[in-house]
Amino acid sequence: MLSWQWLASFWSHEQVAANLVIFLNLSGALLLGLIVGYERSYHGRAAGMRTYGIVCMASAALTVFVGYPSFWFGGFNGAHATAADPTRVVQGIVTGVGFLGAGVIMKEGLNISGLTTAASIWASSAIGVLVGVGFYGAAILLTMLSATLMVWGSRLEARLPSRHAISLSMKFTPGHDPSEASISDWLLHCGYELARESISINRARAGVEWHFVAVALDRKKGWTLPALSAHAENFKEVESLHLSHARN
Repeated sequence: MLSWQWLASFWSHEQVAANLVIFLNLSGALLLGLIVGYERSYHGRAAGMRTYGIVCMASAALTVFVGYPSFWFGGFNGAHATAADPTRVVQGIVTGVGFLGAGVIMKEGLNISGLTTAASIWASSAIGVLVGVGFYGAAILLTMLSATLMVWGSRLEARLPSRHAISLSMKFTPGHDPSEASISDWLLHCGYELARESISINRARAGVEWHFVAVALDRKKGWTLPALSAHAENFKEVESLHLSHARN
C-alpha cells in the first residue's frame, strides 16, 4: 500500500549509499566505454562513442544491481531477498549485445566489414560487467588493451608478412569462353594466385561472366587495383571488369 513510510524507504541513508556506489560504477563504466568507442568514432564507424558508452554503462547497471538484493523495492524485500545468480545476468547481457553486434556486420559480395566493431562492442559489454562486479582493475586493463589493439593492431598487421585478397568480376564478349588456365596465368603475371574454390561462372547470351577471388603471392608482388584495371583494358575480349578488396 502506498504510504510515506514506503516512499521514505527509497531515500534512507543505506539506500542512498547503495545508489551512490551504483552511480560511481555507472560513471566509471561510461568513461571506459567512451575510451574504447573513440577509436571507432574517429574512423567514422556507425557505432561510435555513444554506442560504446551506453553498452558498457548498461552492462554495468544490469550487473551491479545483482549485488544489492536486500535493497530492492526500497528494502521491503530484505527479509525475502534471494541472491540472484550473476552468471545468468551476464548470459542475458552477452545475448543482447550479440544482436547489436550482428547489426553492424555488413556483407557485400565477398567483402565483410564490421567484424572488428562487433567484437569491440562485445568487449565493451565485458568491461561493463567487470565494473559491475567490482573488478575495477581488470576493467581498466581490458579497456586499455582493447583501445590499444584497435588503434595499433592495424599498424602491426601492416608490418607483418601477409597475402591480401581481391575480388574480381570479369564479363567477356559474346563467343569468348576463357579457360581457368588462361585466367590463372594472367593473375600469376600480376602477382596473384587464383583461389579455385571461389570461382563462380554465369553464362548468358550476352557473354560469360566469371566471379572469383585472387590472393597475392606477396605483399609487394601483387599489383594495385588501378594497375590491374589498366592492364585489363589491353584485352579486347574483356567487356567489363569489377575489382575490389576482399576484406573480411
